Amino acid sequence: MLLSACAGNNKHQDRENATDKNPIKIVSNSGNDQAKNKDYSDEELVKKLPGFKNGTKKVNGITIHYVEGGKGEPLFLLPGWPETWYAFHKIMPALAEKYHVYSVDYRGMGSSDKPESGYDKKTMASDIYALVKKLGYEKINLAGHDIGAPVAYAYAAMYPQATKKLAMMDASHPNDNFLKIPILPPPGVYDVDNPDRAKFYWWFAFNTIPELPEQLLQGKQLDIAYNWLFDYLAYEKGAITKEERAIYIAAYAKPGALRAGNNWYRAFRQDIEDLKTYKNLSVPVLGIGGVSGYKNLDLFLHAHATDLKLVKLDKCGHWIAEENPQETIKLFKEFFS
Repeated sequence: MLLSACAGNNKHQDRENATDKNPIKIVSNSGNDQAKNKDYSDEELVKKLPGFKNGTKKVNGITIHYVEGGKGEPLFLLPGWPETWYAFHKIMPALAEKYHVYSVDYRGMGSSDKPESGYDKKTMASDIYALVKKLGYEKINLAGHDIGAPVAYAYAAMYPQATKKLAMMDASHPNDNFLKIPILPPPGVYDVDNPDRAKFYWWFAFNTIPELPEQLLQGKQLDIAYNWLFDYLAYEKGAITKEERAIYIAAYAKPGALRAGNNWYRAFRQDIEDLKTYKNLSVPVLGIGGVSGYKNLDLFLHAHATDLKLVKLDKCGHWIAEENPQETIKLFKEFFS
């Protein structure tokens, strides 16, 4: 989940092989029974999506993995933390009827490389631009969720000539308001009987602590933390299925994955400064928010976009494409047409 109160440069040198391409399997000491001994490699997952295939390209010195399918105008999908390209699996087949869909594991995610640096959203957006050029496109449609949203925003801000339309899902770009997030939770944020409650993003600061999250979130602890997060940010508990959780937990149990994911947060202070150098967006922008994420997205986009459509999804939490895939498909087809 996006946003952060603080960030810093991670100097920790990960001694694990950050570019391990072996099939993803949950670590042996994991408590997630659904994931144990399961093969969640991209080769297996893509079999669930007829007409789609895996691809990789070398850009900016790293290998980027993506899944593609369909015909038509290019539509690039950028997922968020703690998920992978598979976050869009419910909407990809329908979108592929009209678009050539690319769901991308950007720098640090899934089967893409996990280098020591380059996790500011400006650099990550430059990776996407290089990928777009390598695939032979001049201009694309782009949608981002969670961490993918500021990457998509940075892309549109840096490369407006290469952006047709932009959609941002339940997250904004890091900005000065991130520095005002309280250290103590406001009343009611943990009231499980109120699905419309505001959320308290305690992990924004936790993820920026050098090395500690990587040391604490191993095996069963990773399962506990991520399963809690999937339920907390959903409108209804269990919106992310057991198998989906197992797929994502397996991905973040890979060597170097926790460090890379946390580095997206550790770069937020740089992202805040980079935002100040961008001009407001002139391309058409669609903002889609759930019940607790809509307000921040609304405030940000009204300040940074001129051609704007905003939609609030009732009875929907943070996981937009998974909690309400049919409405997401409808909104995307209308907007990107």
